[in-house]
Parts: sequence; structure tokens; C-alpha cells
Amino acid sequence: MPKDRHRLPDDRDRRRRRRTVLACLTAAAFAAIPLAVPGAAPQAERAATGRLEGSVVVGPQLSARKIRFNLYPDLAQPAAAPQPHSTVSELANVIVSFEASPALERAPPWRTARPVMRQEGLTFVPHVLAIAMGSLVEFPNGDSIFHNVFSLSKAASFDLGRFPKGSSKSVRFDRPGIVKVFCHIHSDMSGVIVVLDNPFFAIPDARGHYVIDGVPPGEYRVIAWHERAHPLERTVRIEPGRAAAADFSIPLTEESPAGE
Repeated sequence: MPKDRHRLPDDRDRRRRRRTVLACLTAAAFAAIPLAVPGAAPQAERAATGRLEGSVVVGPQLSARKIRFNLYPDLAQPAAAPQPHSTVSELANVIVSFEASPALERAPPWRTARPVMRQEGLTFVPHVLAIAMGSLVEFPNGDSIFHNVFSLSKAASFDLGRFPKGSSKSVRFDRPGIVKVFCHIHSDMSGVIVVLDNPFFAIPDARGHYVIDGVPPGEYRVIAWHERAHPLERTVRIEPGRAAAADFSIPLTEESPAGE
């Protein structure tokens, strides 16, 4: 005779049902929690800080170009023909930054990407690199010949020696200032690393527009820098949840007024 299908539940049945009910309750609780979006600042944090935005215009470009030469001829890779500078390329060499301030020093760092200055086509790319103090900069060699990276600047003095294509060396920059970098092998190669006291800086885009977000409230001095122009300054007031504006028109000169 078959067993009774309507028997009373035993302890195993009761435990199984309790586990099912607990699992449903847990899933419902997690579904009620809003998901965090990567890279999105919390509402309270966005409301507690402000931002600066504006436009940058650069002056007429110089037509005179230096003659490229190397310390030794290289037949495997001909020197890249020098390209005329344009307004867009010069905008990439402009840095808009906040002057050092205790309020900015207390702000948490938010730049996570490691800065890179590549060696490509017998040039440093980018020509101007802005970094926050304490950053580690990579110098990968993308050319088919040996390169070298060195600097004798006050803010950083180093010599990375010769290294071939596909390899990379790095330097940490712990002092603010302007660091001019060169290659011992190809004396026409040069680049500029601007080490800043804080991470609140920006490079204008191709249209000259820039945005610096997450700035603590307060009054600050903002500087627009280009290696062939005298720095321009503006005083701005940042208010929580609002955007301040500062525009710059930078005339370029033949000689670099920026010191080391």
C-alpha cells in the first residue's frame, strides 16, 4: 500500500521552507538598495563642491621652426618631418590650474590614471604633461631606435639611460615646478612636465573649453600657463553646487618666459 501523500511535514521540510523564506527576504532587501554607478559622485558630495569652467584662446602661431638634428644619423627610421603648429596643437600645451591652497591640499585625490609621456616619431608625446605632485610618470619608447630621457631641472634631476623600443622607465616627481626633459641621443627632442601642488587642473579640449570639477568652496587664484607665454591669473570664487567661469586669451611669444 502506498505511503500517505498528505503526511505531516517533518523537521527537514520545515528547515527547507525556512531557508526558502529567508532567501526571498534577502533578495528583496538587496533589490531595495540603489546600485552605485562607477565614477559617479554621491549627491551630497556633488552638492558640497563646485566647478570651474571656461574657454582658452591662443594667439597667432610662430612660423619659425627649429632645424631637427641628431647626434648620430639613423638610417632605420628617418626623422619625422616637423609639422606646423596649429591653434589646436597649442591648446594641448595650455594648463589651467588652481594655485596652491590649504583647502585644496585637504581635498581627497581623485586622479587615478598613471601619467605617460611617450617617445614616438623622435618627439615626446605629449609635449606638455601636467601632473599632481607625487605622481609616477612612465616614459615608454615607441620608436624603433634607442632613446634616453634626462632632466637637469631644479624640481627633478634624473637620467634614465638608453633603452630600446618596447621598454619603459619611470620617475616619481615629488617637488612642484617645471621639469624640462630631453634625450641625450636626439638633441632636438624636448618635453615639459609641470608638477602641480594639487590635482585641480585641466587641459583645454580642441575647442578651447575646459572644466575642473569637485573643487571645495572658497576663493582661489587660477593660472593659465603656456611655455611660450607669461602666466595669466584670475581670481574666482567657488560655491557649492554651482559653476564659476574664467576665460583666458594667451598671446604666444618667441622666447619661453617660464623658468625651471
